[in-house]
Order: sequence, then structure tokens, then C-alpha cells
Amino acid sequence: MRKNNIIYSLINAAIFIILEVAALTMLSHNGRLQQMWISRGIHRFMGNIWGGTQRIGDYFSLKGRNEELALENHELRLKLAQMEQALTAEMKAEIPESNSAGEFIYIPATIVKISNNSQHNYMIISKGSSDGITEGAGVITGKGAVGVIDAVGENYSYARSFRNHEMSISARLGREGAVGPLNWNGRSSSGAILKEIPHHVVFEPGDTVYTSGYSSIFPPDIPLGVTGKSRIVNGATYEIDITLFEDFGALRYVTIVENKGQEEMHKLESGQ
Repeated sequence: MRKNNIIYSLINAAIFIILEVAALTMLSHNGRLQQMWISRGIHRFMGNIWGGTQRIGDYFSLKGRNEELALENHELRLKLAQMEQALTAEMKAEIPESNSAGEFIYIPATIVKISNNSQHNYMIISKGSSDGITEGAGVITGKGAVGVIDAVGENYSYARSFRNHEMSISARLGREGAVGPLNWNGRSSSGAILKEIPHHVVFEPGDTVYTSGYSSIFPPDIPLGVTGKSRIVNGATYEIDITLFEDFGALRYVTIVENKGQEEMHKLESGQ
């Protein structure tokens, strides 16, 4: 009985489809108005199919476009650093076509793995010793200083993230203000604390914080974040809450900065 019911249902469906096709055929030959309605329906259906196909194609092309934009950002960042160096040194010659600016070499890279869920976060970066990367190099983006290279393999490097309790950046209030160590606050993905700012220093919430340039790792004047609430510690210095510009949850494309004079500075500091 069940088999007969299935056959009966299939026959009914086939008859329905045949009748629908016949009706559409009669309408298409029965008048200009009916033909226009049918034509519009077909065009609307084809338009939806084309739009869906186009959206799928656009989605799969995003990765390539993002990589192009990351390379463009690196080149713009390098040109800007070279221009600032040229202006500072009052150079009149053309800006050199290279990957260096002043004492720093800039190398674009991609993060292949990142940790954001512990107190000792890290990054694995797609450049190694074969690309000229050495231990102690800085990792930056257009929105801040994000890490330091701790270990280097032939093709990959291990970097300590700024979101790590062992990481500290020398930062400045504004471009001419006081300098102090900047550390991750250990809680928020965009939160940091600027410490050891003398209590007589005047500043306002919303002031921008930059790299100081006193470190041998990072170039000066990289924007890091903005100031928020502050408090006096031991009656002598400020601790200031900083909201970072960089979103570590979306971090992928970075630039590695190598200080060409770092080894010499380390020797002087150690008294060699």
C-alpha cells in the first residue's frame, strides 16, 4: 500500500509540473502583457543568481585584497619614516629606494599564529633568519608597537606579544612630554598602564601616547594609544590608564623593525 501511495504522489507531481509549463506557454503566446510579466520574472530570478555568485566571488577575493593592502600600508609606513628621517637630518637628496629609514630596517610580515588568552601571549611570524630577522627586533603596525622577537628560525620567528607581563615599552606623553614604561594591564585586550610619570606633569584625558625613541628596539613617535583615568602612586608619580589603538584580536599583518645600531649600543651599555 505504501509503495502505491508513493507512485500516486509522483504521478500527481508530474501532472502538476506539466500543467504549469503548459499554462506558462499559453500565457507567453497569449499577449504582450503576459510575456512582459514572464520576462520580468525570469530576469529577476537570473539577477538573484548572478548577485549571489558575485558575492561568493567577492568573499573569496578578500584574502588577496587584504594582503595587497597590507603591503601598501608597509610601503607607506616605510616612506613616511624615510621622509621624517630626511627632514630631521635636513637632507636635500632624494629619499632612498630601500627598506631602511635612518637606523631602522623595515620588513613586512604576516602573523601565522597568535596567543591572546593567557598572561604570557606570543606570536609566530612568517619571517626568519633567511629574511634577515634577528632576536631583539621590534614588531609594529600602523597602530602601535605590538611585540619583540625572542627567537628566530630559518623561516619563522617567535615574538613576545605586548600583551605579556614580561613586556614593557618606553612611552612618551605627547611628542614632547614625560617618559615612562608602558605595560599591558593584564585584563583588557586594549588596556595598558603608563607608569612613573612625575606628579608635576600636566596632561589631559585623551592625550596621545607615543614610543619615546629611548629604546633601541622601536623607532620614536609611533602612536600607541590615548590617556584615560590616572592616580598618584606613593605620593610621587602618576599611573595612567591607556587605551591602545591596536586591536590584538584582529592582528595579522605587521612590520618587523631592525635597529642597525642595536649591537653597538648594547656593547656600550655593557661596558665592552
